[in-house]
Amino acid sequence: MKDQNQKKPRILCLHGFRTSGEILKNLVLRRWPETVTEKLDLVFLDGLFPAQGKSDVEGIYDPPYYEWFQANKDYTEYSNFEECIAYIENYMLKNGPFDGFLGFSQGAVIAAALPGMQAQGVALGKVNKIKFVIIISGSKFGGKMFGMPKLASNAFSKPIECFSIHFIGNFK
Repeated sequence: MKDQNQKKPRILCLHGFRTSGEILKNLVLRRWPETVTEKLDLVFLDGLFPAQGKSDVEGIYDPPYYEWFQANKDYTEYSNFEECIAYIENYMLKNGPFDGFLGFSQGAVIAAALPGMQAQGVALGKVNKIKFVIIISGSKFGGKMFGMPKLASNAFSKPIECFSIHFIGNFK
């Protein structure tokens, strides 16, 4: 028998590039079993910036579409990343507490970096420690081909001290 007083994990969900919180909500609630979603308190946030170009989901999902931050075409330079992180932290302060993050695509890149940034003391200093991240079709800043926003420069310098689950593959 389930304890009726058991608190559901509260998860802040970050959508992909040029999509929206509503689109991610539709994907998660339509594709995940209800036996899973009913045990979670999922909160879907829209990115701070309106899409600055064509969305890959135009014609499939209705606008508006958002971005979390912008990058040049070879992903070596980023803009608005600091504003994005401040926006997420402010949202968490006003609407939290949150236990963890779920991120898809561009949202997963942010969700993957946040625990390390929090541990380094450069982000999310006013909110509870992140307990876990759920990464769907994500990647990380840095590496051989990609640059890294200055704020996230040490996000992956040490192993993160929170649980993580990573989903890799086609999201059809």
